[in-house]
Order: sequence, then C-alpha cells, then structure tokens
Amino acid sequence: MSAILHTSKLQAFYGRTKALHGLDFEVREGGITTILGANGAGKTTTLRAVCGMIPTQGDVTFNGQSIAGKATEDIVRLGVAQVPDGRGTFVNLTVEENLRLGAFTRKDKAGVLQDFERVFHLFPVLLQRRHQQAGTLSGGEQQMLAIARALMLRPRLMLLDEPSFGLAPLVVQELFAILRAINRDEGVSMLLVEQNASLALELADHAYLLETGRAVLSGTTEEIKRDESVRRSYLGY
Repeated sequence: MSAILHTSKLQAFYGRTKALHGLDFEVREGGITTILGANGAGKTTTLRAVCGMIPTQGDVTFNGQSIAGKATEDIVRLGVAQVPDGRGTFVNLTVEENLRLGAFTRKDKAGVLQDFERVFHLFPVLLQRRHQQAGTLSGGEQQMLAIARALMLRPRLMLLDEPSFGLAPLVVQELFAILRAINRDEGVSMLLVEQNASLALELADHAYLLETGRAVLSGTTEEIKRDESVRRSYLGY
C-alpha cells in the first residue's frame, strides 16, 4: 500500500522555538495512522505543520506532490480536511451554513447536494438540527458537525485532532464507529491525534509515539500495543 502522506525531516517552529525535530512518518493510502504522546509532545503541532499553518522546514508530500510551503487553502483544495481540536464550528451559523462552508472550494453543485444527503445519512441528528445555530448543539453534536463539515470537502485525507475530547463514552463510541465506516466504505485516509491511546489504537492500523517533537517508536498498532512502555504509560496495564 503506497503512502498518501509522507514527511521527511519535518521541523516546525513557534517563533524561535523548535517544536518538531526532524519528524519522519507516513499515512498509507486508505489507512488510519495515529500519533500518540503526552501533552506537549508535538501531536497537534504535527497536524498544523502538515496543513501549512505554522512555519516548517523539511518536506511534506501528499499524493506524490510536495506541499511544503504551500498555503493552507491550497492544501485544502488538494483534498486535505482538518477537524481541529475544540471542534472549530462557527457557532453563530446554522448547521447547514457550517456544512456549506466545508464545500466552499467545490464547483460541482450536484455533488454538493449529494454530499448533504450523505452526511445527513451518517449523522441523522444533524438533519434534525439543520436550521439550528451550531452554538446551541451539544458537544457531541458539534463534533459530529465538525466531521461532517470536513466530509463536505470530499477529502482524500482527514486530519483529526482529539475527536473524543470532552465527550461522553457512548457518544465517543458512536463517533468512532462512524469514522471506521467512513474509512472502510469510502477509503478516506486518516491521521488521528487522540489522547485516549486505547481508543486510537483500536481504530488505527499504524501508530507513532512522539516525545518532545521526536518520533521515538513506530509500527503497526498491534506492535505498539505489545510495547511494554506504551502499555505502562498509555494503556494502563
């Protein structure tokens, strides 16, 4: 399976502070890769670096094309959608208006209408809330809206930052089942940052462990689960 996303010697900076130190990783076409690590390890920074949201050095290749140095909106147009931490919904807009913003780069009106039906099928609660302000939704509904909005781009790759954060266990279970179905049925590749390591390793097929901006461990999720330090520090057994 070829890589849809690959980084080589990726460095990222906040002002003069270097946050990533030569990171090499990949997401396979149609696969799900998760990035694990403690707070401050560089997980969210990695997603921002891929999207061109912060200054970087090194190379980032998407679908065989270097995207290092490209503007974020140009990377989005190539088919990279981000579901940011904190959900990132436009709280004063309706559910439908949020979804239309997800499709703002697209010109195929018929396809956009089809995708409204598709996301409402995946998230029936959003159909019920279609004309409701996003800020009045529950936390779980806002997270569903954030994922649905990303899907309106028709992405080849989704970047997901802490999708389970602050949500009730049953909502998280439902959300991750939908993500698994999107990956399986539509072939959307995913790069997942998730504080709940057990959850992330159940969903993903490959994993990287970051410490202070460096990858210290990588492999299939089965290999990572068997690592004693991961079990002790992140899985609790």
